[in-house]
Parts: sequence; C-alpha cells; structure tokens
Amino acid sequence: MNGMDLAHPAEEVAPELLGAVLTHQTPEGTVSITITETEAYSGTADPASHAYRGRTPRNAVMFGPAGHLYVYRSHGLHWCANIVTGRDGIASAVLIRAGRVVEGEDLARTRRGTKVESPRLARGPGNFCQALGIRAEHNGTDLLAGASVTLSEGEPVPAALVRVGPRVGVSKAHDWQHRFYLADDPTVSAYRLSPRAKPPTGA
Repeated sequence: MNGMDLAHPAEEVAPELLGAVLTHQTPEGTVSITITETEAYSGTADPASHAYRGRTPRNAVMFGPAGHLYVYRSHGLHWCANIVTGRDGIASAVLIRAGRVVEGEDLARTRRGTKVESPRLARGPGNFCQALGIRAEHNGTDLLAGASVTLSEGEPVPAALVRVGPRVGVSKAHDWQHRFYLADDPTVSAYRLSPRAKPPTGA
C-alpha cells in the first residue's frame, strides 16, 4: 500500500487506517468502503485480543506478516475483518469497525437489505463484512498483493477529525483508548460498554 507502513504496533496503525479503502471484487460486482472506525488489538500483551494466550490455529494469521486479513466469526453470527499489523511473528491486528460505501452501494444494499439507509450499510464490524462480502474464505488474504480483496490509500484524514476512545463491547481491557474514529461521521457505530466489563483494578 503506497505511503502506508503496516509493520508497526496496532495502536499506531489503527488511526492511520482511517480514510483508507477496502475493496472486494466479485463476479457480482465491486464494493469499496472507506474506513471510518477502527480498534487496535495488541496481541499477547492485550487481554482483549484473540492472541492473548498465544498462537492457535484460529489466530495464526494475527502473527504476521503485516497486510494480511484476519477474519473470524463473532458470537457465531457475524464475520469480522482485521488488518494484521506489526512485525512478523508478533501478533497485532486492527479490527475494522465501520466505513462508508463509496463504490457498489447497490450491491452492498443487496447484501445488507434493501431498506438499510446508506450510513448504516457498513456501520459495525459485522455489517462492514456483510456489505463488503467478506467471509471465512478470505482469512489470510494478502491485501497488498492484488487479490480479490485489496487495501488502498484514500483521501488524507485531518488529525483534527480523529477521535480516540475505549473499545466497544469488550469485557477485558475495555477502558484502553484503542478505538479511533472520525468525528461526527454518521457511519461510525455507537459506543457500547460490555455488561461483562469490570471496573479497572483500584477503581
């Protein structure tokens, strides 16, 4: 990806991915989505990360190399897409939480539902993957190698528009300021504290 180095910790890459574009080319057509919300997960140092307890067959993609897609099923219902970051061998990934459809809106709406409003087409990680057509078979895809799913630079996002906050819906390390999103953007998902979240130690 021109001008963007993904081989850095997730919390550094996550804000830089705002404004970048994920594109999926399929026989049905092409959908492109500009990323408006991300969350960083720092591997074995992060209690909320799938890689916290080490490498498994499920999370192996998270350990690199950077630029690959890590796809997993959430609560048995939705596919979620992460962009692997960091140095090879060290787990690190950025969850794509929301975006704005900039190409192929009709196809995205066919996948999401004909009555879904434009800002809601890719709002939330499960909806993002559904609109883009991302499923289990895309796990491990090299986003920079010209595959059917690619990552490219979009328009630069002014730093003044980037907001930072706690991650959504996780029960562990929920107060970490690892969520990055565009201010006042209607495609960004609402913040939700997990009912299983516990107050920080000493609080």
